[in-house]
Amino acid sequence: MSTNIEAAAVASISKATRAFLAAPRKMLIGGEWVDAISGKMLSTFDPSNGDAITSVPAAAAADIDVAVQAARRAFDSDEWRNLRPVDRELLLLRLADEVEAHGDEFAELECLDNGKSLVLARRVDIKNTVEFLRYIAGWATKIEGSTIDVSLPRARDGEYFAYTRKEPIGVVGAIIPWNFPLMMAAWKIGPALATGCTVVLKPAEETPLTALRLGELLEKVGYPKGVVNIVTGTGIDAGAPLAAHPGIDKIAFTGSTEVGKLVGRAAMDNMTRTSLELGGKSPVIVLEDANPRAVIGGAASAIFFNQGQACTAGSRLYVHKKLFDQVIGGIAEKAAKMKLGSGLDPATQIAPLISERQRDRVWSYIEAGKAQGAQAVAGAARPDNSGYFVEPTVFVDADQKMRIVQEEIFGPVLVAIPFEDLNEVTEMANDSPYGLGASIWSHDLNKIHRLIPKIKAGTVWVNCHNMIDPALPFGGFKHSGIGREMGRAVIDMYTETKSVCMAI
Repeated sequence: MSTNIEAAAVASISKATRAFLAAPRKMLIGGEWVDAISGKMLSTFDPSNGDAITSVPAAAAADIDVAVQAARRAFDSDEWRNLRPVDRELLLLRLADEVEAHGDEFAELECLDNGKSLVLARRVDIKNTVEFLRYIAGWATKIEGSTIDVSLPRARDGEYFAYTRKEPIGVVGAIIPWNFPLMMAAWKIGPALATGCTVVLKPAEETPLTALRLGELLEKVGYPKGVVNIVTGTGIDAGAPLAAHPGIDKIAFTGSTEVGKLVGRAAMDNMTRTSLELGGKSPVIVLEDANPRAVIGGAASAIFFNQGQACTAGSRLYVHKKLFDQVIGGIAEKAAKMKLGSGLDPATQIAPLISERQRDRVWSYIEAGKAQGAQAVAGAARPDNSGYFVEPTVFVDADQKMRIVQEEIFGPVLVAIPFEDLNEVTEMANDSPYGLGASIWSHDLNKIHRLIPKIKAGTVWVNCHNMIDPALPFGGFKHSGIGREMGRAVIDMYTETKSVCMAI
């Protein structure tokens, strides 16, 4: 179909991206590119102006069933089951090379479909996707069990030999969010393929394009038909049937805590294995010895990175009273100078949010903060443009009970609260249903090491924030999820452990 991207944007993107957007989009099921059985389509929109970009198939339960069956046939096939670990490794390495080779195209699609900065997409999304695929490829040849000396009564004429082995869990249903579409696809597909699983991937309805382009590269590098299936559609019509499908052995979900709980309940009916990476309300803790200049830049980046649309966004800032005015003044000044604009503009610092609904949701929190008595020292005004923009906003004079302190906003909104001692800030930092990330800003190692074990979060950064590496397990405490992405820990999420005991 023809696109409605504004002329200036069309002129700035590559021919390859324009060709991809102009071609009819289909889903990848069983090695074939197909329409939805119903024939229905969904439009995807450019968040910078609200215009439709292209359309993708609107899958429903019947399409999910076909995709799951295709994944099951592929999992049971000799072609995939008998593939050597080194061959699985090589396929992932080839995929990483292809993503890297087409990096500019992926970045442009991410920018247009998600609205994010093209510069950010290249430096973060594409770079991290390639690095993760190469990292996880190495695990394909390093999955191992253990031999175990058991204490069973010994038979008169023999002994026992016992060991464990790791086996692929089976067919994986992967449901990913819209904030880092390509990277989240890699986080799910990578370990599934490294361990020998097959996949049905459902990207977010707002951002399906990079997943579909990835599907073309999966075919190109030589994955057998049905090993990876990519279905597009809404969460209600496609995601829910996938989570509840009895043919799925494991659900890997990243998204909001609210939806994650629904996914978990649906999976439990079939005893489907789950890993859930959910919401966050990450505290940024600034002790009195911290470097104010470093904190101002670091705390601003922690919340305004990707327009605050990150599960680990540092949305709660706790600053020692001695530094509070200086730090907040610096962050407010920085926020006021940040340039809003299209992600295609390299000067843009705050790109649009993903959708009109998300913009209005974030704005409702800003209004709630003001209504409950918090004071905005930056932002909190509606930008005069046609896109889904929210100004970077900084609140003070807030307390722990306010909605802007307790609830995940998922936008460029920071709430700052002063404190005086470690016990006080520890209590406030943990006063949240979430526990995904946190950061501590200080050079006092004594206090840092006292704080780290007290903070209920899956990741604690020190003098940095949002630093994600393929080798570091990533996941949350409390309502922030179950299980871990990345690192050695992710292999356990996609394998079953089988114990073997032999009388010899």
